[in-house]
Amino acid sequence: MLRYIEIIGSSLKMALQEFRSNKMRTFLSLLGITFGIFCIISVISTISSMEAAIQNDLKSLGSNTAIFIDKWEYRDDNNYPWWKFVKRPVPKYEEMKLLKANVPQLATAVYFTSTNSTIEYGDNILSGVNYDGITEDFAVSQKLDIGYGRFLQQNEFDRGTNSIVIGYSIAEKLFIKPEKAVGKVVRLKDGKLAVVIGVFAKQGQSMINIWDYDNSIFMAYSFIKQMVTYGQANANIMVEGKPNVSLAEFKDELTGTMRAIRKLSPTEEDNYALNDVATFSNNIHELFGNITLGGWAITALSLIVGMFGVANIMFVTVRERTSQIGLKKAIGAKRGTIMTEFLLESAFLCIIGGLIGLIAVFILTQIFSAMFSFKVFISIDTIFFAIGICLTVGVLAGIVPAYIAAKMDPVVAIRSK
Repeated sequence: MLRYIEIIGSSLKMALQEFRSNKMRTFLSLLGITFGIFCIISVISTISSMEAAIQNDLKSLGSNTAIFIDKWEYRDDNNYPWWKFVKRPVPKYEEMKLLKANVPQLATAVYFTSTNSTIEYGDNILSGVNYDGITEDFAVSQKLDIGYGRFLQQNEFDRGTNSIVIGYSIAEKLFIKPEKAVGKVVRLKDGKLAVVIGVFAKQGQSMINIWDYDNSIFMAYSFIKQMVTYGQANANIMVEGKPNVSLAEFKDELTGTMRAIRKLSPTEEDNYALNDVATFSNNIHELFGNITLGGWAITALSLIVGMFGVANIMFVTVRERTSQIGLKKAIGAKRGTIMTEFLLESAFLCIIGGLIGLIAVFILTQIFSAMFSFKVFISIDTIFFAIGICLTVGVLAGIVPAYIAAKMDPVVAIRSK
């Protein structure tokens, strides 16, 4: 055991000595390794961080059985003519009620409508504000973080009162201090008055802003329909299955019920879309996987260049230490020991190049985190992955020079200059 530790220590010492004595030559030779590690780790870190942020946003939609019933498919399907989507009917509130009554596997169902308009308080007017009309199950299916006041209650949904909950950014722009918004009367679309009963806690930026709480107004569907007629607003039905129900089973049940509700004959195609969150999540994962493969193409070329650079260093090193190799073999060093020393030295050189690349990636992650709406990070698994790449490239680069050193004749090697 001590012998192996000595070999490792000696190889590391030799690698550091090589780096110190020939800084420029070693640095230029390791540049391919450094650039390769920089490319793949920066791609993996950025893509995995971006995917994690998007997947985290998708979790806000609900469980794995969350499905959006809409006229539109939430995916790019070039095989289906767009004009057929346009001709499909918009989901109706009555259809949501029928689903709740006829699908026993259904846990929650929310009728959701959205549009854009203005909000006024005094002389302050904000335009382009998101109006979101919802039904009572929204508070059950979604995790709501109220900063001030409260959310809508059942009686307000039933009576269609003019109570609204506004986003933090809206409250900040209208009232300077968001906590002052609670209890104030504001003017909405077509001069409709509404009472602010709550303010969402600050959400901050997110990747896809599924529920843009900071810049939205939430109100009961029975209230928003007083300002927006059927067909003027984007509408869909968001449903979730019970915990013990599989997604496939739940979709089959919804398909049968929706076809019955819309009185579609067996020969007619569906005139609605079931967009499930799980499939969308899988598509996101596949997309980012393909982007990562593109990063590997650049990385492979850089690592090959770096491998030849390290191999060149090791060939030169073998020639410079020929007499030392001969002396070691003369006093009893075995071929395996000589070969192991040079392979480890080659691997350590690659690790040095990889560490330089990792430091550059770490600096890049700090810059990206400040620029983007999500935090870019390097996971522990990624660091070990980078070290593994360096070790592999190091062994491949050093195997031929190490073999040449191991098979040297000790007498000839000692006499060489």
